[in-house]
Parts: sequence; C-alpha cells; structure tokens
Amino acid sequence: MLEVVNLNQKLDKATWKARRSHYQQRLYDLQWAAYDARVPTVIVFAGWDAAGKGTCVRMLTSRLDPRGFTVWPIRAARTHEQKRPWLWRFWNKLPNYGHIAIFDQSWYGRVIFEPVEHGLPEADVLRAYNDIVDFERLIALDGTIIVKFFLHISAKEQARRFKKIEADPLESWRLAPEDRERNRNYDRWLQVYEHMLERTDTSFGPWTIVEATSRWFMLDKVYRTLIASLEARLGELDVLPPAISEAEALQEESVLVEES
Repeated sequence: MLEVVNLNQKLDKATWKARRSHYQQRLYDLQWAAYDARVPTVIVFAGWDAAGKGTCVRMLTSRLDPRGFTVWPIRAARTHEQKRPWLWRFWNKLPNYGHIAIFDQSWYGRVIFEPVEHGLPEADVLRAYNDIVDFERLIALDGTIIVKFFLHISAKEQARRFKKIEADPLESWRLAPEDRERNRNYDRWLQVYEHMLERTDTSFGPWTIVEATSRWFMLDKVYRTLIASLEARLGELDVLPPAISEAEALQEESVLVEES
C-alpha cells in the first residue's frame, strides 16, 4: 500500500494560497453547521515523524472557532492511566456533540509503538486491533464523523527534515534518539504501518494516505478530504450550509484581517 504511493506529487505555493481562504471559510461554516446539528467529529493524524502532523493541526485550527474544538497531543500513558483499561483515556477525550476533537497521535500508538518499542505481547496487540475497530464502530454508530490521516514521506525526505531540525537551535529539542532510530529502520516501520492501515481501514473509519513531501499538496489534500467528509454527513442530514465562491472567501478573510 505505502510502497506504491507517489510521493512526488506537488502543489505550488501560489495555488495553495489561492485556495486557502476558500477552504478555511468552508470549514468554518461546516463547523457551525455540525455544531447546530449536534454532530461530533474526530480527526486523527498519524504518520512518520517530521511528516507535518503539527503543521496540519495548526493550519486546520487557524480559522476555526476555538470554543468548538480541542487538540489532543497524545503521549505514552501515565502511571494512573496504565491502571485502567487502555482505551479509557481516549474515551475521556471524545468531543461533545457538535464539537471537534483533533488527535495528534492517538489510540493507534497501542498497535504501532508499544509492540516494537515496549514489547507488548502479540495477544495484546491482536486484542487491541479488535478494541480499536469496535471503539470506532461504536462512536460512528453514535453519529461521530471519523476522519483519519496518515502522513507519508520517504526515508530520504525524513532524514533531510531531521537534519534541518537538528541544525536549528530553537527546534533541535524536538528530535529524540528514537526518532533517528525509526529513520534508520524505516523499512521495518513501513511494515508496521502497512499492517496497521490494513487492519483498521473500515467503511466507518477510513484512512486517507496523504502524500506529504510537498507541504502545500499535503495541506490541500487534508482540507479537501475533511471538507468532503463533513459535507457528506451534513448533506445526509439536510443541514449542509450553502457553498461560497473563492471571491467571497477572500472577502471574508480581508474583513477578518482588518478586524484583527
């Protein structure tokens, strides 16, 4: 799956900037339509280190109403969380009806990092896969829109980005020894990700593989996918807000800039 993805896809910055206002205004309108319809949304970001997950989160949230979303950067379970069922800490982070929850990493760490780096037994890994599918099926049946992005880059591109980060004194703290280890063992991790995507790609929680070599192409695809998912659900409920033109979106952006 990942080996045949065309990572050379690009979008020039000028084209992205011409589309950005329209995407942001449309997503803002859809946020409020979902709020009024009490439709919750869960957005999951996974993928390679330095692929751009943080960039996507910052851009998506830059024009949303902050009262209607929460961003959850997920790290290893804390001591008190380890004493409960492993999905407990994610249940507590699900959005209220009408709200959006954005996960930078998520429950997928259980089947990606814990088996390789912490020796999670195979039986627990298989059980976790079933838990994940059941978890997502249940929240989807409750009306949650689930949008999952896997940001994909090559080993060479990841190494280049690591070198750039390491050379910046203000950014070098972001790199950890395990990041470099994963790059050195890229092919092994590729198999882990492949297996995860195959086991958890479902009709109610499909994965979108995002070619992330080009920042502008990555952002464009993330916006298009998220907007299409929200429009599909709100259209089913007959609460889809009317679309606006790119000219109207630019006008809205100019008003926001003047007011700020």
